[in-house]
Amino acid sequence: MEDLTVRFPTEDGFITAVHGLSYTVELGKTLGIVGESGSGKSVSSMAVLGLHDNKTARITGSIRVGGTEVVGLSENRMRKLRGNQVAMIFQDALAALHPFYKIGGQLAEAYLVHHPSASKRDARRKAIEMLDRVGIPQPDRRVDDFPHQFSGGMRQRAMIAMGLINDPSLLIADEPTTALDVTVPAQILDLLQDLQREFNSAVIIITHDLGVIAEMADDVLVMYAGRAVEYGLGKELLTHPEMPYTWGLLSSVPDVTASTDSRLIPIPGNPPSLLSLPAGCSFHPRCVHSDKVPGDLCATTMPELSPGTRGPSHLKRCHLANADAVYQAEVLPEIAPDLVEETL
Repeated sequence: MEDLTVRFPTEDGFITAVHGLSYTVELGKTLGIVGESGSGKSVSSMAVLGLHDNKTARITGSIRVGGTEVVGLSENRMRKLRGNQVAMIFQDALAALHPFYKIGGQLAEAYLVHHPSASKRDARRKAIEMLDRVGIPQPDRRVDDFPHQFSGGMRQRAMIAMGLINDPSLLIADEPTTALDVTVPAQILDLLQDLQREFNSAVIIITHDLGVIAEMADDVLVMYAGRAVEYGLGKELLTHPEMPYTWGLLSSVPDVTASTDSRLIPIPGNPPSLLSLPAGCSFHPRCVHSDKVPGDLCATTMPELSPGTRGPSHLKRCHLANADAVYQAEVLPEIAPDLVEETL
């Protein structure tokens, strides 16, 4: 993805949901995209699958999947790409699965679309095989169940099976552990990692849960108000973040080993309206460290996404010159550093 911008018309004018976003994810690697609701995570990933209405959405920039340019691709050609080279696991499996069709029928349909010469029997056999791979018990019987007959975790597994049934090069998982019972998310993440090793797919995982990011991501992209604000290797970004917004996300993670009297440290304020973003750095009205930047630079100038103190592979969008030193001295002692190290 290079310089992707996605805009939508509203009654109050155009809203820029994603602004100048760039990243790369390789086969066998996992990119974690993290940020608050409305930061542009899902909008950017839906653009990869061509799911925005071309009559209303204004999309510029470049998205290449396996060398194929997606931006501007016709719907007929996009259908051949979608589900075959790139697939998506949506966060609400009950809404994503059709309630009137059997699980096996929906998996078989996804297979037949890209294998027109296959018979219905072959497609059914493939559906049973995929349900077995994702850990559905008695797949030859459960293949004839309807979505409401599956538990939440089983529906999510069925969505993973549907996403991988055509062995795509890229799998996008949008909040795959949301709304699942507390013991199920770890099983889903382990399953995704096992299947990624088996299929050698590139994976983009979208989440607000930094525990998921620490568990899975090789690289991490932090988004705020439609822009990338930090980008780097997963372990390095989580242990040496250089953007105050990322510090706020880490500070908001509860520590189960802490005293019951300890308090969470939330990010003050609310995300800005995308219709009226503040001048300068979009995060500066909520940033408690903007006073460390000389003058009114934070309030007047949008910082570039540029290399931080740890080298060119770690990018940050912040005017703070000595970010790592500030983090180590002022922020890290407050956010249970052992928790980050143990998770990694």
